[in-house]
Formats: sequence, C-alpha cells, structure tokens
Amino acid sequence: MAQIDPAVRRARSAVRGVLAGLPAGSLVLVACSGGADSLALAAALAYEAPRAGRSVRARAHGVRAGAVVVDHGLQEGSDDVAARAAEQCRGLGLDPVVVRRTAPTERMGVTGGRVPGGPGPEAAARTARYGVLEQVTAETGAEVVLLGHTLDDQAEQVLLGLARGAGARSLAGIPAERGRYRRPFLGLRRTDTEAVCAASGLDHWVDPTNLVPGPGRAGDPGDVGAAPLRSQVRGIVMPVLEDVLGPGVAEALARSASQLRDDADALDALAADLLAEARVRDVGESPPDGTGGALGAGDVVVLDVTVLASVPAAVRRRALRLAAHEVTAAPTTARHVEALDALVVAWGGQGPAHLPGGARVERACGRLFLRRERA
Repeated sequence: MAQIDPAVRRARSAVRGVLAGLPAGSLVLVACSGGADSLALAAALAYEAPRAGRSVRARAHGVRAGAVVVDHGLQEGSDDVAARAAEQCRGLGLDPVVVRRTAPTERMGVTGGRVPGGPGPEAAARTARYGVLEQVTAETGAEVVLLGHTLDDQAEQVLLGLARGAGARSLAGIPAERGRYRRPFLGLRRTDTEAVCAASGLDHWVDPTNLVPGPGRAGDPGDVGAAPLRSQVRGIVMPVLEDVLGPGVAEALARSASQLRDDADALDALAADLLAEARVRDVGESPPDGTGGALGAGDVVVLDVTVLASVPAAVRRRALRLAAHEVTAAPTTARHVEALDALVVAWGGQGPAHLPGGARVERACGRLFLRRERA
C-alpha cells in the first residue's frame, strides 16, 4: 500500500473535520485562485467529499464539491491563470466549477493604487472577491465555502494588527469559521500546501506580487516598496523574526491569535449584554439634537450613563463601539471610542463627540444620545 504524504494526510484531516457535520448531499465550494493554498484545498475537498460522514459506526453519506475561481483581471494573463485553475479543479472531479471576472467598477479600487477616499488595493480586491463568492453561493445554493488561508496568513495578520496598534479582536486574526465560510488550513503551513500540490501533481500559480526580495536575497530594493504590505511582511519581516527569535515564530503568533479570540469572544458577549441593559427604550418625544429638528425612532440610540460607568473599561468600550455601529456604517477607531468613553467616565460638560459618516454623540440628563447624520 502506497504511503500517503504527511502533508496530504494533514490537509485531508483538516477538511474532514469541516465536512463532518454537513447534511448529506450539501454543496461545498472551494474558492480557488490557482495558488498552492487553494489548489491543495481543492484536492483535499475532492478526496473527502464523497467520504463525508463516514465513521466506524456509519457509512459515508457524502457531499457535493465544487469550486469558484475569481479573476480580478489585475495582471496580464490573469484569464489564463483562472482558466488553468478551473481546468485543474475539474480534473479533480469538482462540479460545478464557476469562473467569474470581477466587474470593472470593482477593479477601480485595485488598479492604479488607492482611490482617494476609497479602500486600499488589497481591501478592494477582497471586497470584490467576497461579492462574487456571495453571488455564486446564492446561485448554486452552496452550504459552505472553503477558503485556503494558512497558519502563515494568520501570523501575518497578527503582525499587521500589532503594527496598527489594534485591539484584541483584530489581533485575534482570521476566524476559522464565519457564517458560511470555513478555513480548514489555519493549522497548516504554506509549505504543507505546496507539498500537497506536488504530491497531487497539481501545477500551482505563484502570484508575482508575493515575490518580495527578502534579507540577503538578490533583487532590486526599489521594487520592495511597490509590493503589497502583506507581501512585504511575508518576504521580509517574517524571515527576520525567524532569524532573530528562532524558528516557531509563525506558530507562536497563531497561538496568540487563538487565545485572544477566546478572550475577545467572551468580552464581546459581555458587551452585548451591557448594551442591552444600558439601552433606554423610551426616549421621549423630543430627544435633544442641538438643531431643534425632530429625530426618528431609528435615528438615535440612547444609553444610560450610570449603567455604562458601572463596568470595567474593556467591556464598556466594546459596548460603546457596538452602539456606534448602529448609527454609522463607517469604521470607528480607538480614538473615536476613547471620545465616547470620556463622555461616560470623564464628563466635564464637553461638547459632542463626532463619529465617521457624520454621526455624533452627546451627553445630556445622564444619558448618551448617539445620532445618525441628519439628511
């Protein structure tokens, strides 16, 4: 009996755990770019899908396996890369295999760098990609979508969060599960996925934007700054950390993310309970708005300051961030939350705090009034 490559065994085991609880016949899609991570995931899914549900006491009931290939059209020959990825997915037995090219409007935020006032290139590409995945999921009725993020991606995410001065939720990194999305490979290294491709005879694509010259490597230093930030972390920062701190840095960062996620989940649950307790349901006929105009019931969130002030700062600030999200769709920063917190615990008659999107918050009569921007 031929011996199975250890990386292949680990990849299959990771996917098996995700498929175990799915109903028989469910459609599972893998988001495949043609890179090593997603092709290895496609291979593991193709193997495990017909065996899903199998145990020592039960026969396999099986699930269906398909793929989605998203072509962002950002590089010359991207259509060929997408076609080759789709061809290999079909060769693995996946069906359906859907290839979609993002619309020109979705590429505007990616090509030519950052659009003024818009998202950065990586964020714009990610938004476009998830938009396509949502669309294909709705069309096919897929139960689950598998994403190929690895332990290396997790470690890079934590480092980026540290550099931004982010809080525990951001430092918790990439979740293994969110909605219909699953990431089975967060415990595998990128070298594992490359080994799976080699063992499976798959020809994976290497994104040239990931080829950043690292320490002591040949290359034009002028090209480094043009590479995506995550690629610079991958090609420069991580190798330096491994050289200085020794091997195992990526695993340690991933462990930190897992521990912080548990902490953040617990604090978020407490914050949600606090927000429910502090919310004032009966706000009266005319809450103050500083302009004399009327406010609709859905335009204002009113919170009891006494309730908010009675809990630890970590819980209170999370509750304030949740409340801010109810009146503005724009992301809030730590500075915004600090201003809201000061209205609760450092009240000295100061004026309103302003939130992104034109929303604002002020204190009056022992209450916080969070208001949407007036149309």
